[in-house]
Amino acid sequence: MAISYNKLWKLLIDKNMMRTEMAYKAGITGNVLGRLAKSQPVSMGSLEKICKLLHCSIGDIVEFVEDENYDYIETKK
Repeated sequence: MAISYNKLWKLLIDKNMMRTEMAYKAGITGNVLGRLAKSQPVSMGSLEKICKLLHCSIGDIVEFVEDENYDYIETKK
């Protein structure tokens, strides 16, 4: 399973907020913002800060999606 933050980006568009503005207001670092942009894992603390700012739950900004290499990995075991 892979992580997707597409829901977060859509929510920011709906709220007319730039990514850098969200990071500043939520108090997360540029490094965390970069990890989000690359769909890499970030800490629950960072996600909590974003959710607090946007008045949403984690399920509103994070989604687990099927990794296209998942079947290949499973068959190799």
